[in-house]
Amino acid sequence: MTRISTALFRLGQVVRHRDGAFRGVVIDADAAYAGPPSETGTIASNQPFYQVYALGQEGGFIAYAAESVIEADPDQTALTRRDERTWFTVDAGGHHAPRTAALH
Repeated sequence: MTRISTALFRLGQVVRHRDGAFRGVVIDADAAYAGPPSETGTIASNQPFYQVYALGQEGGFIAYAAESVIEADPDQTALTRRDERTWFTVDAGGHHAPRTAALH
């Protein structure tokens, strides 16, 4: 029987790494890890993985993170309007997408 995974986070949702490594916006999701099995370490590969457009000191970068290591960011106010205009397009519902990609 095929196992169906349901993603906890939606595209455009602001999330953060549980250890504070990054915060950003979900831009894509995979039902399970989409790379070589040896690269996940102790993190289970049979869970949803997300591409997160994260903001760092030097600008934006793409993080690929397991669902178990990220959480919804309750402090969305920390993303300033200037940051939004610089890095994202934002729809009427408040969902974000990198300026270089369309909202899904």
